[in-house]
Amino acid sequence: MGRKQVCLLLGATGVGKTLLLKRLQRISLHGSCEVDSPPSTLPTVGTNLTDLTMKKKKVTVREIGGCMGPIWPSYFQDCFSVIFMVDSANTVQISSSCIQLLSVLSAEPLSNAAVLILFNKRDMPCLMSLTEIKSLFRMDDIIASAPQPVTTLEVSARSGQGLQEVLSWLESVTVK
Repeated sequence: MGRKQVCLLLGATGVGKTLLLKRLQRISLHGSCEVDSPPSTLPTVGTNLTDLTMKKKKVTVREIGGCMGPIWPSYFQDCFSVIFMVDSANTVQISSSCIQLLSVLSAEPLSNAAVLILFNKRDMPCLMSLTEIKSLFRMDDIIASAPQPVTTLEVSARSGQGLQEVLSWLESVTVK
C-alpha cells in the first residue's frame, strides 16, 4: 500500500489549526514535547500539507483553511481520519462550529473515517467550562448519532497541553 494516508484538519477560522500542526510536526521530528514560545502563524488560505512521522507510520495532515468551509467536501474522498478543532475560548463561534462538524460527520465519504474533536485553547480564560461547552455542542448526541468513531480531547496548541495524546490518537487510527 504505497498510497499516502491523509488526515484532514478542519475547523473554523482562528481555532488554532496551523499552530497545532506546527507543534505536532516539531514533536514528531524531535520526539519531545518541550514547550517553547509558539511559532508565529497566519490564517491559512487554501491548504497546508504536513507530514508527521510516528514510530514506523507516516501520516500526511491536510489543513484546510476555515474560510474554505464550503469546499471542504471536495477533500473528503481519500482521507482515513479527521481532526476537527473547536476554539473553546470563543463561545460566539461554538454554534457555527457545531453545524460545520455535523456536516462533516454526515458526509458519506467520511462514514468510516475516525474523528477526533479537539477543544483547543484550554489554557485561555474561558467563559464556560468544558462540560458547558460540550453540552452547548450537544456532544453526547453527536457522538451517539455519528456513524464513525468519535474521540474528544482538550488541548492547547499554544502551551502544548494534550498534543502527545493527539499524536497517540493519530497513530492508533493509522492503518499499518
